[in-house]
Amino acid sequence: MQYQKTTWRVIEHPEGQGAWNMAVDEAILESIYSGKSLPTLRLYAWNPPCLSLGYAQPFTDVDVSTLNKNGWTLVRRPTGGRAILHTDELTYAVIAPETEPRVTGGVIESYLRLSQALLEALRLLDLSPQSQEKSGLNHENRGNPVCFEIPSNYEITVRGKKLIGSAQARRKKGVLQHGSLPLYGDLARIVDALKFKDQDQRNKAKLRLLDHATTLEVESGNHVNWQQASDAVKQGFRSILNLDLQPGELTEEEINRAQSLTQEKYAHPSWTERI
Repeated sequence: MQYQKTTWRVIEHPEGQGAWNMAVDEAILESIYSGKSLPTLRLYAWNPPCLSLGYAQPFTDVDVSTLNKNGWTLVRRPTGGRAILHTDELTYAVIAPETEPRVTGGVIESYLRLSQALLEALRLLDLSPQSQEKSGLNHENRGNPVCFEIPSNYEITVRGKKLIGSAQARRKKGVLQHGSLPLYGDLARIVDALKFKDQDQRNKAKLRLLDHATTLEVESGNHVNWQQASDAVKQGFRSILNLDLQPGELTEEEINRAQSLTQEKYAHPSWTERI
């Protein structure tokens, strides 16, 4: 599909706390559907490492003692899916009004369009990725708390293993899609922060995860840092979606709203532990 050249804002946040990251995504979404900000590609990282739960995932999946022992934080995403441990990764967020041609239509249609830009980013990093298509949108596997074990529609795989997982939320007249690209490190670390019946089940979960998911370093054979990955994603979006990406920052209104959302929602147990 050929798109008319359009200007988007691109924001890079090399690190941020988990609750703040989720609050910023929502603050931008509110600003965009009220017509105050340009469509935005936000690229960010997490410090300290943070376990994020999907919108409808039970808090009881979390092994809080291990989480605290490791110094990891916890947040609940506004999007669906299962748990992700955000560390050693690049996270992207696409935030746009529902009228933006690149995200119009249904969830599957917009997943497909945006996945083409992500595929191109990985090609620029010398990979041969594929877009995973399945019959259902979100194969959460209710008995499995780990997100990265199971590819869903139009998530990105390399050699059959999941590399980029994405999720989407539509609020009022805005669309938020964000997703994770693990750069390096041990993906199985997440299993230690989740509850299992016994150690045998935990060990099996680690093996399943490593059999079904991968990192950029494993697949490329190179250590790709956050900025290199960010540059590739920006170029993929520019070329495939015909975007003029203008570097930008959060507006004062977005910052203030993100601060409120952090305190009142994303860092508050009433949200994180609500299920």
